[in-house]
Amino acid sequence: MDVVYLIEVGPQDVAASRFAISPLNETMHAMWMLSGRQQAGAHAAWAAVARPRFARLLTASAGARALVALFRQGAYNADFIAPPPAGVNVSFAEEIAAMRATPLDRARTEIALSLDGRPPPPAEIMTVLDDEHVVASLADGLERTWTDLVAPEWPRFHAVLERDVIQRAGRLATYGWAAALGDLGPRVRWRPEPGRIEVGAPGKGDERHRLDGRGLLFLPSVFVRNVIAYLDDAWPYALVYPARGVAAGRLRAGGDAALAGLVGRSRARMLAELETPATTTQLAARLGLALGTAGGHVGALRAAGLVAGTRVGRQVLYRRTPLGDALVAGAPAL
Repeated sequence: MDVVYLIEVGPQDVAASRFAISPLNETMHAMWMLSGRQQAGAHAAWAAVARPRFARLLTASAGARALVALFRQGAYNADFIAPPPAGVNVSFAEEIAAMRATPLDRARTEIALSLDGRPPPPAEIMTVLDDEHVVASLADGLERTWTDLVAPEWPRFHAVLERDVIQRAGRLATYGWAAALGDLGPRVRWRPEPGRIEVGAPGKGDERHRLDGRGLLFLPSVFVRNVIAYLDDAWPYALVYPARGVAAGRLRAGGDAALAGLVGRSRARMLAELETPATTTQLAARLGLALGTAGGHVGALRAAGLVAGTRVGRQVLYRRTPLGDALVAGAPAL
């Protein structure tokens, strides 16, 4: 039986809620995936290339091996390893510096909680975890994973995350909880009466929590497959959830080749990418194009009536028109 987290919200909680993007948390989630804790899904092609490199990294880094040994799916993970992010533009360097500043006593307490109730890890892992330099060792493992595997793909990952934030934050502000939570998966439900978010997770029994005007932290991820609720004192109350559009923009061989032949490969990829709205900057990052080149393609697609733009604050979000949807849908899939 699943545990259900019952999160009661009040009138002030929509305005108090915020969104964040965390390169450090995404590095941890990438390690979950590359170590086999979760399926690769839309990242199967990237994972196939990254896993041999990650295996070599594990051989060379005792800290990375200790991190993998600490990870628990559906159970407590040491909070200091991935501190709560401060905003949408925080850098990995800032986050890893915050982690490295963790007091040793706190790290040891949280490591003990993470290990509680399960068989002890191998002796070589315990040597790392018991050492007075454990925080530095674990941080080194994360930093190496970031540098070798995640950072080269970060512009693409960040564009997906940023686009989700812009769209979901707009929905939350304009339409409320139901619009922001509606596509997060079957484990997440909004109950307008009595004003409650319900999140299912592995476990037993129910837990009740109140936001009390603090709002909720929304943290999109390109790696997680299911919603993760953080509802303890070490974090703001938060939902980590799969970002929309992770799989968008990947041309299907053969099927979308016909579309590419009609409008060109870059514009076909852009149309596929606009399954969810995006800015020109986000499209450029996702597709590996110069900003001016991306702007030219957007202009051509707009002139053809395939995309339309909507101003949101200082940005213009582009989306497919019904004609663009029909053109993409008409490309035969493999």
